[in-house]
Amino acid sequence: MARVKRGVTSHAKHKKTLKAAKGFYGRRKNTIRAAKAAVDRSKQFAYRDRKVNKRNFRALWIQRINAAVREFGLTYGRFIDGLNKAGIEVDRKVLSDMAIHEPAAFGALVEASKKALAYLKDAGTANEFESAVR
Repeated sequence: MARVKRGVTSHAKHKKTLKAAKGFYGRRKNTIRAAKAAVDRSKQFAYRDRKVNKRNFRALWIQRINAAVREFGLTYGRFIDGLNKAGIEVDRKVLSDMAIHEPAAFGALVEASKKALAYLKDAGTANEFESAVR
């Protein structure tokens, strides 16, 4: 039976790992054993942080919407509740962008949200919580 030489595949795998470790500090960039461990770990972080990134952006959008809505005398939760009751389906990314770049359109959404909320319809005036927010 013929002997199988594996130098070519090993070299290719090592090259691939070292290429992925480019820019790492110290021996992690040029020693295959250290580079392999570092690259494996970096892939774990990349996988985890792709999920975390989505969470962070959603939190950022919510903070921006909350800040913009408070200028109209509402809180974020009541605003979203009003949008749901009005049947308006706009995601938080778009709402955040509208609050920054198109304040007039965002104001129209806030007014639609206020109209949909029952406690503002009843007396026509804000309750004590709403007046405290203003």
